[in-house]
Amino acid sequence: MMSSSTLWGNISDQYGRKTGLKISVLWTLYYGILSAFAPVYSWILVLRGLVGFGIGGVPQSVTLYAEFLPMKARAKCILLIEVFWAFGTVFEVVLAVFVMPSLGWRWLLLLSAVPLLIFAVLCFWLPESARYDVLSGNQEKAIATLKRIATENGAPMPLGKLIISRQEDRGKMRDLFTPHFRWTTLLLWFIWFSNAFSYYGLVLLTTELFQAGDVCSISSQKKAVEAKCSLACEYLSEEDYMDLLWTTLSEFPGVLVTLWIIDRLGRKKTMALCFAVFSLCSLLLFICVGRTMLTLLLFIARAFISGGFQAAYVYTPEVYPTATRALGLGSCSGMARVGALITPFIAQVMLESSVYLSLAVYSGCCLLAALASCFLPIETKGRGLQESSHREWGQEMVGRGTHGTGVTRSLVTIMKAGTLEKEGRRCWISSKAGEA
Repeated sequence: MMSSSTLWGNISDQYGRKTGLKISVLWTLYYGILSAFAPVYSWILVLRGLVGFGIGGVPQSVTLYAEFLPMKARAKCILLIEVFWAFGTVFEVVLAVFVMPSLGWRWLLLLSAVPLLIFAVLCFWLPESARYDVLSGNQEKAIATLKRIATENGAPMPLGKLIISRQEDRGKMRDLFTPHFRWTTLLLWFIWFSNAFSYYGLVLLTTELFQAGDVCSISSQKKAVEAKCSLACEYLSEEDYMDLLWTTLSEFPGVLVTLWIIDRLGRKKTMALCFAVFSLCSLLLFICVGRTMLTLLLFIARAFISGGFQAAYVYTPEVYPTATRALGLGSCSGMARVGALITPFIAQVMLESSVYLSLAVYSGCCLLAALASCFLPIETKGRGLQESSHREWGQEMVGRGTHGTGVTRSLVTIMKAGTLEKEGRRCWISSKAGEA
């Protein structure tokens, strides 16, 4: 996933969001089904690695979705679509409860690929982003998409002229480090790294802390290393699956809290708040609390770090222009995987030496991430999506009907999409309602 996230972002910027998403889904589906027929363990490792390579393209669904959403509803809709990631995790746990004891892991992997098969079929009706079509010079496709939206919403097309701004140089890593975006990119990379580092670290810490009872117990006990060599596979018990289920359900309150505050505080402050609350809960674990308080602190910590993840998914597609939006999101997702790779060495290896040091690392990392969120140079709340690599931000216009002045339900089009070369200067032009 780490190695492929940036690649899928580049493909989506070069050849289209729908194209990148379809290829990654078909790739994941193909190797997901093959995994069920793995003859030996080494083949499982290879095939599941290739599945992970395909999953690295999943974040591009957020890129495609964000480019269809009106400004006022963008944060809410992206957060709501992220809820389905948690639903998928819950579905997988429930599926394992019923399938593993009777049918085994092969059927679990096979049935887990069924939703991808359904999505692959439904991709036929999935539209390409009109913003991408504008930037790639496909005016007719962009207009056709906008007309389809207008028809399905029962609304008229907005008045004005859609102006094409063809940009061939798309999906280039160097564009993430232009003077305007360099600081934003570096800060976002650290924020995404900290999110995954802390999120998966908490998942691993939860098991260790529950087994020990509290922090004081795990810090004082001496673990005896037993020589053990067994080829027997120990299946998870029903109690193990229920613990997994309850742990996963803690993410839903985090999404709801983020949904409530993200348009009130803004994207930057929401991420900073989520990191700060996680850092505080990590510090409170230093106290020898009982099992109930331990569960409550872990529940709150996971809810807020999950909410921070969702806020980052809202902010990142909004801050980058269409020319590099998919690549920007993909590179951030890749940095998150770096954090996920490193965190077991803190949550499990370092934990054996000092549980307090491990908690201090997570608390300190999230405190720095909260500061990084505050130092982000651009707040995207209430701002339109930028169309090209220039500093100017795109305008989004809500279509108005010819009868009355009421705003139509959800038709939002790009009315700032072209450039005019005149006297050596590039001037952005936008069409407003009522102009021919």
